[in-house]
Amino acid sequence: MTKAKVKKTESFQVNGETLLKKVKELIAEGNVRKISIKDKKGKDLVVFPLSVGVVGVVIAPVLAAVGALAALVGECTISVERDVE
Repeated sequence: MTKAKVKKTESFQVNGETLLKKVKELIAEGNVRKISIKDKKGKDLVVFPLSVGVVGVVIAPVLAAVGALAALVGECTISVERDVE
């Protein structure tokens, strides 16, 4: 019998200086399926899905984009979708 996976969503308020660091931490956790970065008004700035087995070569362009975005935004919200058994 297999366990059903349930999606759990969390949100974190961060500023531009800590945005890249927080995204790297979330990716390192490994159970993240999707990350959305929203501005203060709640508008999606960047949404990227993550899959099992994502490696540094694949994620490097995403981190570069997040780094560039961090330089432009003041405060933002990171929404994280996880699979929980």
